[in-house]
Amino acid sequence: MHPIVIVGSGLAGYTLLKEFRKRDTTTPVTLVTADGGAFYSKPNLSNALSAGKTAAALAGASAEKLATDLNAVVLVRRRVNAIDTAAQRIHLDTGELDYSSLILALGADPIPHGLSGDGAAAVLAVNDLDDYAAFRHALDGKKHITVLGGGLIGCEFANDLAHAGYAVDVVHLGSWPLERLLPVEAGQRLADSLATLGVNWHFGRTGKAVEQTATGYRVELDNGETIAADVVLSAIGLRPRTQLAQAAGIPVGRGIRTNHLLQTGAPNVYAMGDCAEVEGLNLPYVQPLMVQARALAATLAGTPTPVVYPAMPVMVKTPAHPVAVLPPRVGAAGAWKVECSDTGICALHVDAAGRLQGFALTGSETGRRNALAKELAA
Repeated sequence: MHPIVIVGSGLAGYTLLKEFRKRDTTTPVTLVTADGGAFYSKPNLSNALSAGKTAAALAGASAEKLATDLNAVVLVRRRVNAIDTAAQRIHLDTGELDYSSLILALGADPIPHGLSGDGAAAVLAVNDLDDYAAFRHALDGKKHITVLGGGLIGCEFANDLAHAGYAVDVVHLGSWPLERLLPVEAGQRLADSLATLGVNWHFGRTGKAVEQTATGYRVELDNGETIAADVVLSAIGLRPRTQLAQAAGIPVGRGIRTNHLLQTGAPNVYAMGDCAEVEGLNLPYVQPLMVQARALAATLAGTPTPVVYPAMPVMVKTPAHPVAVLPPRVGAAGAWKVECSDTGICALHVDAAGRLQGFALTGSETGRRNALAKELAA
């Protein structure tokens, strides 16, 4: 009997394995990963610095322990080079592996920064535990950090770095942080709170080049302005890993396309997590991933279970000014109704009839997220 094969040891891959073992303790499962296979929660990478946590401290159980505890084979530091969907076989850099079902939990890659200059190769991105270890090493003895991107990850890193005592510049193309998720009032309140913490914003700007200097780097912006930096971190966004599926003839869009059962266009091949586009939705957050893992575990154990998302607010880890957001559906007709207080912003997205379609809460208003989520679900 060929094993169920899971490719990827991030939160998606391991959560699926754990959920499956709750339902089926004996069916062979092999998990393949390009990294060391230790369990860790990727969302914790962007707020570990001020907590004083090293990469080793963030790593939980080892691959060996997880393999034993979950009665699975865990193949570490192995790369999948190709999928043969007809033969139900994957080609690794060390050989071949047949599967009964294949689950692609591949995650996402940082979008290339596109910078020129002799310092461009030194620009860092933090997308896994190894990246975080390299970032921590680069920060040793340094002071001035430039973050490219003021989206969710950029804001979380900016908060974490500033709280840990670093001087932080954030270069962001938008007019306020998280502009794709937040109305201007909420975004501006977040920007102001991070500025109070010491973050220096450069809105409406992009990085063009990074040059080495005698003491570090010089970041050149599109308007000719320059920023002196000891370390440059790119956080301009993530792109689902679709190349492996696409090369195998599996349909992809923004992510690997699946139906509500997480089935791709190839027999017995599923996708989940950051790499998956489920019925047109790519939701690279923890809650959707957990919903997917529970549903797919049941499906693989013999009970076909569609993914049904509840109302899932996204919490942005910016202690300087917390944010909870549940965006309206793409294309939803309506407008933001914004109420501001000294301690927070409550922005409700409502349609012409006054029905709630989404919300953005900051500061003290984030306590309303569960009640509003229930209202949305109803």
